[in-house]
Amino acid sequence: MKYNAARCINCNMCSTVCPQGVFVPGKEAAILAAPASCMECGACALNCPVQAIEVQSGEGCAHAMISAALRGKDMETAECNCGGPDGSCCGDR
Repeated sequence: MKYNAARCINCNMCSTVCPQGVFVPGKEAAILAAPASCMECGACALNCPVQAIEVQSGEGCAHAMISAALRGKDMETAECNCGGPDGSCCGDR
């Protein structure tokens, strides 16, 4: 996930739609308060009217969890590439 605060118009949509509380309202722009909590679900990017947020689809914890569930696997065997321990972002950070 990439956030360009200079483009932000402070509409607070990102903080409203984020299920993980990654963004919080700020005085002039949204604040990226908890980037490590981002599951890269893309809700913030889809709802940002000025494209200040970019999320790569098909990557991250949300993708790994959904893919594992669809394949009948558990998170121990999920393929996740967002940099957590041993290549899994869904374990302990």
